[in-house]
Amino acid sequence: MKPRRSEPHSRRWILRQVLYGLGLSVLATVTLVFTFTGQYDVAVGSVATQDIFSPRDITFVSAVQSLRVQDEARRQIAPVYTGVDFEIARQQLARIRQVLDYLSALRADTYATEAQKRSWALAVPELGDLSPNDIGILLALPDTSWTRVQLEARSLLDQIMRREEIRSSNVVEIRERLPVLVPLDIPQDEANLIVALVKRFVVPNSFLDQSATDLARENAAQAVGPMMRVLRTGEIIVRSGSVISESEMEALEELGLTLQRHDWQDIALKGLLAITATLLLGLYLMRLQPEVLRNARQEGVLFLVVLVFMVLARLLVAPGQLLLYLFPIAALGMLLTTTTGYVAAVGGVIYVAFISGLITGSALHVTLILLANGLTAALVLPRYEQTASIFRCGLLGGIAGAIMRLIFVSSEELLLDPFPFLVEAGVSVAGGVVGGGLTLGGLFLLAPFFDLITTFRLVELSHPNHPLLQRLLREAPGTFHHTMMIASMAEQAAERVGANALLTRAGTYYHDVGKLARPYFFIENQSGLSNPHDRLDPQTSADIVIGHVTDGLKLARQYGLPERIRAFISEHHGTMRASFFYRKALNAAGGEAGLVDEALFRYPGPRPQSVETALTMLADSSEAATRAARPTSADEIARVVNNVFEERTHDGQLSECPITLEDLELVKATYVELLRGAYHPRIQYPETKDKTTEEVKA
Repeated sequence: MKPRRSEPHSRRWILRQVLYGLGLSVLATVTLVFTFTGQYDVAVGSVATQDIFSPRDITFVSAVQSLRVQDEARRQIAPVYTGVDFEIARQQLARIRQVLDYLSALRADTYATEAQKRSWALAVPELGDLSPNDIGILLALPDTSWTRVQLEARSLLDQIMRREEIRSSNVVEIRERLPVLVPLDIPQDEANLIVALVKRFVVPNSFLDQSATDLARENAAQAVGPMMRVLRTGEIIVRSGSVISESEMEALEELGLTLQRHDWQDIALKGLLAITATLLLGLYLMRLQPEVLRNARQEGVLFLVVLVFMVLARLLVAPGQLLLYLFPIAALGMLLTTTTGYVAAVGGVIYVAFISGLITGSALHVTLILLANGLTAALVLPRYEQTASIFRCGLLGGIAGAIMRLIFVSSEELLLDPFPFLVEAGVSVAGGVVGGGLTLGGLFLLAPFFDLITTFRLVELSHPNHPLLQRLLREAPGTFHHTMMIASMAEQAAERVGANALLTRAGTYYHDVGKLARPYFFIENQSGLSNPHDRLDPQTSADIVIGHVTDGLKLARQYGLPERIRAFISEHHGTMRASFFYRKALNAAGGEAGLVDEALFRYPGPRPQSVETALTMLADSSEAATRAARPTSADEIARVVNNVFEERTHDGQLSECPITLEDLELVKATYVELLRGAYHPRIQYPETKDKTTEEVKA
């Protein structure tokens, strides 16, 4: 209840931090420095200082040559266009009909001046650039000639729009061919007007089909197939004095002839970076989640998981390799979230992403992609994770990594050839799914080895079919129902104060399993039976009742219950006194307190060390006291619960757990509310007698 005072760290704790810090720094440095041994320190664009020969026969797929040939095959494919779009033809015919009708009405307007008619004609969007001569002819033509112009204009536009594939590249050419399509029996001035009108309604009706073009080009590229390159033993790969090309560098890499040298200065720099990153991780955890560093098991999990993923980074994260996007950093985030918490998960992901960026030599590019992937998976993982949610979060992490990759792709590169990005995005998403599988496998291995509490383990322990719970139901049914009641109470309280509700429920299920050793010595299992304590002395009775804690711990170890669950058994009574038997012993001693050793009537403890075990203690005591008091009103229930809380507080039972007074008020209100529902007064209904029975008796 009281905040813990900062205590000086023990030497053992300091030694553990030093060992973990040095170990992580050394391993990170080795990860950064380690490379496969080669023979030549060369790079694309550098000048070879000697002839380099192939040491053996080798046949391999040349990505450089394959890409070059495929690019040439793509360039040979002409763009693919759609066929004539007849809907556009219909729209243009309808539009020219509207315009011609408008012009006919304009010509027939006897009240408008010629200047007004010209102005109104030019107001039509398509006719805005019609020449004054054409407008004059349009207005001056006799009605019969104008009728012929309308018919021919519509006919010509219909012919052009339905039969010609008009594209943006040839629309001007087709407009220029219109005069030769006008019938020769049409007068020249009318023919000119027809052409002037129709050309303004000729628009493209065939468009570039980008997807079909890309498909045709990609099919052509795939039809080429991979280009195989064969090198023979002794064949010269690079000549002395030549500039090393991509093709030559590819051959050297395939043969394993490249070398990345690290001098002592480079090793020292990378070691310094590794030490700095490790120190920052340690300071980050000390500031935001110090309990991870205080818990040897959680710290061991953090160290082991980060180490494993650094090794994976060394193997998978490399410049220009698809394996970078397959790197399951989402699994790192989810594993640490479920075993150590969100804060440690964020720190671990940042640490591994930073080291991975240094491995590749392009820190920002790789680090940001991995950060997006790992942090997304870690932060969206729900508090009570399930199999589906783990795979879903891994998938979201892969998508986030693909989106971050897109940021580093130029629009020109993406439009020119989106296929590589799509492959990388697909591999990134696949890496997220793989991360989900690795998370499940990792939890399966880590949970029992480090005695960790995970959602999966808690759900398994909470299942009524668990052998120990089945025994409790069969052999101590009263204790079982009492357990279910307080488990519900404690779980509700845990949700309200922000504690681990699932852990609270699972732990409470097992807090009284020690009563299986002697079930009928406990009141809830004595229905219809005599109380055996009436025939025992107070000291023996107290030993039996108090002994259910040690008996429970034995059963818990026998059934392999985790330490966090066993804590509910040992802490749910704390160091309280078995008051009933103590008072009974005092009475037997004539009220002489000096004749009774109070320590023999106290539970071994320890007092509750966590909020969850404290909630179980309070729920257990409140339910038992309320059941014993048999209250007749809601106020009596509240008074009983309040007395329980005051007794536990004054006895110091809550002094070692991090629960606040505000939390206690919330818990108290929750328990009162739930106990009112369970033990509310009931109406006494009058008995009714069967009339026939009464008549028979009479």
